[in-house]
Amino acid sequence: MNVSIIKLNPKASYPQYQTEHAAGMDVMACIDAPVVIAPHERAIIPTGFAIALSPGYEAQIRARSGMAAKFGIMPANGVGTIDADYRGEVGVILLNTSNQPFTVEPDMRIAQMVVTKYESVTWNEVTELDETTRGQGGYGSTGHEVTSHK
Repeated sequence: MNVSIIKLNPKASYPQYQTEHAAGMDVMACIDAPVVIAPHERAIIPTGFAIALSPGYEAQIRARSGMAAKFGIMPANGVGTIDADYRGEVGVILLNTSNQPFTVEPDMRIAQMVVTKYESVTWNEVTELDETTRGQGGYGSTGHEVTSHK
């Protein structure tokens, strides 16, 4: 799949796959100086590039598992969405969930980007939904105990 990309900052790096079968491309911070994110705070980190996706596609900004596991750094909005009609700079909203300050360095790999297809929905209002075995069973209804790990 070909996607148009433009550098908005000459220091920007394009997203890059790190292995042959990786689903996500690493996204790098395009900053001139380190940015310190205080504990339980967030910061928008610029990437220095913009993209143009085809209709029916989105780019998802996801956490890098190592940063989340080791430092508690992840996108503040869970998974960020870059819509097909957005043409501005891609930014990553990083949240520091730890009790220690975290420093984002220039060119640091800060997130992953996954380009994926989506479907637009047209709602069909009905008076009842079809029956399933699960029915209205919600959290924990499948028999697996929901526990909290700290």
